[in-house]
Amino acid sequence: MADIRIAARSIGENTIDGDLDPLFKRIYAARGVRSAAELELSLEELLPPDELSQVQRAAERIQRAVVTQERILIVGDFDADGATSVALALSLLRAMGAEQVDFVVPNRFEFGYGLSPEIVQLVAKLEPTVLITVDNGVSSIEGVLAANALGIDVIVTDHHLPGAVLPAAFAIVNPNLPECRFPSKSLAGVGVIYYLLSVVRVKLREQGWFAERVAPNLADWLDLVALGTVADVVPLDRNNRILVHQGLKRMRAGRCRPGIQALCSVAGRQLGKLTAQDLGFALGPRLNAAGRLDDMAIGIRCLLAEDLQTARGLATALDELNRARREIEQEMVSEAELIVSAQQVEADDRFGVCVYEPGWHQGVIGIVAGRLREKIHRPVIAFAEAGDLAPDELKGSARSLPGLHVRDVLDAIASRFPGLLVRFGGHAMAAGMSIKRVHYPRFCKAFDDQVRLVLPREALEQVILTDGGLLEEDMSLEMAVRLERGGPWGQGFPEPLFHDKFTVVSQRVVGEHHLKLVLKRGDRLFDAIAFRHPPLGEAVMVDVVYRLNENDYRDTSTLQLVVEHLSVLA
Repeated sequence: MADIRIAARSIGENTIDGDLDPLFKRIYAARGVRSAAELELSLEELLPPDELSQVQRAAERIQRAVVTQERILIVGDFDADGATSVALALSLLRAMGAEQVDFVVPNRFEFGYGLSPEIVQLVAKLEPTVLITVDNGVSSIEGVLAANALGIDVIVTDHHLPGAVLPAAFAIVNPNLPECRFPSKSLAGVGVIYYLLSVVRVKLREQGWFAERVAPNLADWLDLVALGTVADVVPLDRNNRILVHQGLKRMRAGRCRPGIQALCSVAGRQLGKLTAQDLGFALGPRLNAAGRLDDMAIGIRCLLAEDLQTARGLATALDELNRARREIEQEMVSEAELIVSAQQVEADDRFGVCVYEPGWHQGVIGIVAGRLREKIHRPVIAFAEAGDLAPDELKGSARSLPGLHVRDVLDAIASRFPGLLVRFGGHAMAAGMSIKRVHYPRFCKAFDDQVRLVLPREALEQVILTDGGLLEEDMSLEMAVRLERGGPWGQGFPEPLFHDKFTVVSQRVVGEHHLKLVLKRGDRLFDAIAFRHPPLGEAVMVDVVYRLNENDYRDTSTLQLVVEHLSVLA
């Protein structure tokens, strides 16, 4: 385990105008909020789509396809962002009046990622005239060329970082294109297609298309936008917080599709109290499990289900896949930890770490990389065999550290060693790639060398940033509820963490791996839970990093401290 240092978040010179509780002023200032007005999360505050490059051209083509009833095909990705993007595109286009619209999601194990020439040949049998990619496509150079050769207009909607060469698509809508001036670069794939179809609706309305049909209310699709945005772990800038807040608001009011209600049910979450954390850690993983182990079409059909009974059956299947995923993950993570232990990563001062074991499941390597990154606090790439699709290749999934743009690292390796990477793509914090199996040792060294070049040594020290200590009067159930409502919290806008010393009154292991505690501070006792934490022995005083949580077990709400880090004081 990497050494851990605890530090308070810096507020800098940030001050917040407005009538806010001092604790909330401190929390928001540390997250870059400059005024109380920035905390307004109404739909009126959403950024307009005008500066999304090529959005008008793309919308005009889709508008024409809807009006003339052309065959439209949606090509998605096999994660939760991709699933919500497909469900949104398909259902919203149908609500706008498109009668010939369908979807395909490449099976991870048969076709790999994105719009490949093989996928184009497969969907060509359906004779689409317009093909819309969602959450993919910006790197699909060959696939777009194959579609063009068949006379299919391709509209790429994506949010992944583009390479040096862009596909020759009819239009590309991506906030991360170099020329795009859209202020928020953090839209998830589902956010991009939501924006594009909002422009399509405007154009259809201007044409009089809705004179004899009901125009869809775009707010009815915000449940999908919220789920996909949180599940894809994109930074929650203000624009994304608006989308997530409004989607959660509708979910809590019961105004969401049956599929999301069913996912809440199998995950043991109350719809009326749903949080962003529930989307990220309960609903999202169940959707992702379909794409990791089986076929993401199961997840998409769940989101598209028109009645609760159908949705429940599909959500149950997703829950079972998620249980299987957890079992596979546990075994792979244990094996990865043994590999790292044998490599003596910390002793060897390794900066960038690669792990691979024959037989690993390709759909779970991203989770393994993330778990290992958390444990050793180094950028990690986990590899698995590509399978029958490319028997001589390995597929890798990378998870990075703050301050290291892992896609740029891969780009630098590709430039220095032409041919070492077969393909790659992704974001600053996560990326995917393929390499030849024979090149694995060479790539491991190249990755470590490149990370060493760009990552300062001090970045290898794990630092937990907190919002400082809490006044004892602020440690209440009421404050826990207020803090939860002060979000949504997530990537780039982290949930408040606090740091204080406590006396251990009692401890016991629950659920095999978790530590249930009673802690004392001053004259008060607090229930606490430390997930995946061993017993403390004879500890009396502990240093605790925690968050306030409303525990509604058995329908009785009580305050609970959720322990994020705990160390025994001498």
